[in-house]
Amino acid sequence: MHTELGGLFMVGLPATELDASTLELIERQGIHNFILFKRNVADPAQVRRLCRDLAAACRRAGLPAPLVSIDQEGGSVARLKAPHFTEFADARNLADCGDAEGALAGYARTCARELLDIGVNMNLAPVLDVCPGGQGLVMERRSLGEDPGRVARLGSLVIGEMQALGVAACAKHFPGLGAAALDPHEVRPVVDRGAEEMEACDLRPFRAAIAAGVAAVMTSHTLYPRLDPEQPATLSAPILTGLLRGKLGYSGLVVTDDLEMGAIENEGTVADAALRAFAAGADLLLICQEHDKVRAAHANLLAEVEEGRFEHRVRESLRRIAAVRQRFARG
Repeated sequence: MHTELGGLFMVGLPATELDASTLELIERQGIHNFILFKRNVADPAQVRRLCRDLAAACRRAGLPAPLVSIDQEGGSVARLKAPHFTEFADARNLADCGDAEGALAGYARTCARELLDIGVNMNLAPVLDVCPGGQGLVMERRSLGEDPGRVARLGSLVIGEMQALGVAACAKHFPGLGAAALDPHEVRPVVDRGAEEMEACDLRPFRAAIAAGVAAVMTSHTLYPRLDPEQPATLSAPILTGLLRGKLGYSGLVVTDDLEMGAIENEGTVADAALRAFAAGADLLLICQEHDKVRAAHANLLAEVEEGRFEHRVRESLRRIAAVRQRFARG
């Protein structure tokens, strides 16, 4: 069970090559899911080599082929840059142009081809947060717009195009970050919307994404006091298990947003947050920077399992992750 638990984590790497600390995580903790950032990218040949090295290290350790993810939304959130990769406008610009469907389908197809070429099999996109314009809200440029039906339609188009070419898509940030004024990278936002308003607006794109067969859903670090007065969505069983699994009927992979963001880490340790997120219903725990925090979170979860807790949940989550891996990861 020690190395099996490594399958519940997705972690960042410090540099452009496979380093000793990442190799130790693979060999000792059984980590085999990774996320790439700009710090990991020099050119296509280098990223291709890094992804091959990660896969080879996992294989040598007797682990499954890795899920390798990236945030390649376009615009301000794009880890792959020109001249080696195609750069796209913000999602809002693509959605507002004269041929939104053509522009977004082109983005999805080009993005998927470029990711597959370098060995990345999961894109943490599209953003499905419904966000009004002109109010200075944090997700405005990354959002596909303020009309829930249009966001649902365009988001599902992106999901379908990317996944048809073999890249797993991830709908984010559940249950909707569009009304947030504060950036969860720094502090914990609050969205004070009730269930009816969330149903009419924020949840519509996620329902459409689920119907479109999206590979994964990413959680929001935002507090929704009328849904759960105590915990942000990432740590909330009423939101992840009750709403997403129960009411929306989603049975697929749930990924946390980065547990090192200020919205989470300002309130406690990453190790504690990882355990609480897993207990709430998350499957894949995202820790993007410090490997010591990965080790602490892994040890925290292992201690609980060894006490007889979470074994069924661990099996359930590993099955969901394996289903995505079998569909999208190249061995």
